[in-house]
Amino acid sequence: MAHPVNDHALDVIFRDARSYNGWRDEDVPEVLMRAVYDLAKLGPTSANNSPARFLFLRTKEAKERLLPLMMEGNREKTLNAPWTVIIAHDMEFHEKIPKLFPHNPGAKGWFHHIKEPTAFRNGTLQGAYLMLAARALGLDCGPMSGFDNEAVDKEFFQSQGGEMANWKSNFICNIGHGDRTTIFDRSPRLDFEEACRIL
Repeated sequence: MAHPVNDHALDVIFRDARSYNGWRDEDVPEVLMRAVYDLAKLGPTSANNSPARFLFLRTKEAKERLLPLMMEGNREKTLNAPWTVIIAHDMEFHEKIPKLFPHNPGAKGWFHHIKEPTAFRNGTLQGAYLMLAARALGLDCGPMSGFDNEAVDKEFFQSQGGEMANWKSNFICNIGHGDRTTIFDRSPRLDFEEACRIL
């Protein structure tokens, strides 16, 4: 049976977690980022279609290709982050369904007419799973929009050809050990009564 995680875990993943705008000068090894993905990939998606694709940028050279495509306010924090992840989704995700949903490989045909909303919805979920996994493994996140999606797709995906040519960017997330001096006071959230209804 599943048991609730303890309060410390809830603090790390939700209550004390924040969106960071700056980073401490601490290395985050590749093995840890691989561990983040290995947790995130376990989150549920429709028929296990797993459309999210993640491009991990670590080098200064890779980030310098990205910076001109971002709003000015997002550039410095991205350059200084140990890792920057472009969260994307594969518009041809259904081609992998026979591998991912082996008990019903015919599920590949379920998505032909709804590829775009399915890829976007489930890819967004997987981007959130990536952030929760990073937090659970002791890292901090700085998710953001504020970039030219079409330009990013052209620069990083279409230019590569092959399967990557079918990827579309959704949002970007910096990952590392956050500098708490760079966060704002937590903004208000809606109460249950404001955001929820029970029928």
